[in-house]
Amino acid sequence: MAQVAMRYRKRPLEIVAARWFRNGDHPGDGPADREGKIVRYYRAPKFDGETACPKCGSQMHDHGWIDTLEGGHIVCPGDWVITGIKGERYPCKPDIFAATYEPVLERDFQTMLHDGDCNDCPSLAASPGQETEFSCSREGACPKAQVAT
Repeated sequence: MAQVAMRYRKRPLEIVAARWFRNGDHPGDGPADREGKIVRYYRAPKFDGETACPKCGSQMHDHGWIDTLEGGHIVCPGDWVITGIKGERYPCKPDIFAATYEPVLERDFQTMLHDGDCNDCPSLAASPGQETEFSCSREGACPKAQVAT
């Protein structure tokens, strides 16, 4: 029996990403005067440091190297470094990143207004002196909550 190709959509999820241009740009790298902890110095014997990158045209000594689940990847200046849902990290070209991801709007989920029917929610604790205002440890995941304006 032949397989049938089906269409799929990525599940909506949030990732953490930082744009990388040079050593020290990734927030997890540490001081820029040393090799980064996340994006390390470029090291691939296939090209010397003076060779132009076949993907972006910059000299290879301007690139970084990131360990990935597949072994490792070159990080071109301007690439996004994504931290995935299992903590894995990988580079992503700017055009692919722009077509795939959008910024997450930050909201203050600390104070939530509830409809009063949340007695069964283990993550809620009433704020002192108020019956309908709560601090929700689920950070906005409560389906009965509305963000206080």
